[in-house]
Amino acid sequence: MHKNTAWLYISTVIFIFIATGCNPRSKPEGTNAGATTGPVMPASLPDYTSAATLPPPPSPSSTQPVPETATPSPSSAATLVPSDSPTPTASFTFAPSLTPTYAILRGSVLEQANCRYGPGAAYLYKYGLYPGNNIEIIGRNDTGTWIVIQTIGGTNPCWIKASLLDISGDVMSVAPAELPLPMSPYYGPLTGVYAERHGNEVIISWNPMELRAGDDSLQYPYLVEAWLCQNGRLTFNAIGSWETMVTVQDDPVCAERSHARVYGVEKHGYTLWVTVPWPAP
Repeated sequence: MHKNTAWLYISTVIFIFIATGCNPRSKPEGTNAGATTGPVMPASLPDYTSAATLPPPPSPSSTQPVPETATPSPSSAATLVPSDSPTPTASFTFAPSLTPTYAILRGSVLEQANCRYGPGAAYLYKYGLYPGNNIEIIGRNDTGTWIVIQTIGGTNPCWIKASLLDISGDVMSVAPAELPLPMSPYYGPLTGVYAERHGNEVIISWNPMELRAGDDSLQYPYLVEAWLCQNGRLTFNAIGSWETMVTVQDDPVCAERSHARVYGVEKHGYTLWVTVPWPAP
């Protein structure tokens, strides 16, 4: 009887266990009662292998900004200017330049004459001309009193006084000219160049230049080129001197300032010129 009672008790416990404890779904959610073999797994898992159960993609409007489009708006496209369209500008219009047209005249020598390196008797002799020589007239000074000539087709120009030639044409139709002076390879510029004014007279002076034997040109050893105010206008004067000073007339009424320069002279040519410190009126 004792054994039967014990068996009945065991059978009742087994039945209650089977009826209540073996069903995992009957356990309260979130409790650990009876969890002796590991974490409690959910009753079912979502099936992500099926396209129908995949979560929907995020909406672009709510997760990220919409990228700007590179397509220009109609208003901006209307303002574009093609780069290859030429735009007329005033730089393509040029006013014609007026270049004076000068003549080259012909002439012949009237009498034996000296042709010189500059427009005046103060300049060194270059070569001689004889009556009947035919020449080309290719230049002149401002007043046309001295002209630049060369033999016809020649390349060795020099200056001669216009009154010594028979000129075919108007000498003032020839271009104004200036020829460079030959430079001395042996002597430097003059020293002690000075000027002082006494009314309308200006006295220009300098130290003497000592020449070696044989270098004397037998012509003026000094040359002054002066632009002086005379008769209300600036006039060029070429002055040769045997002394170390010259006196010139300079009226203080011209708008342009008078000025001058001085050279030493030897038979090979001219020293570098020195500017005269011109005295104010």
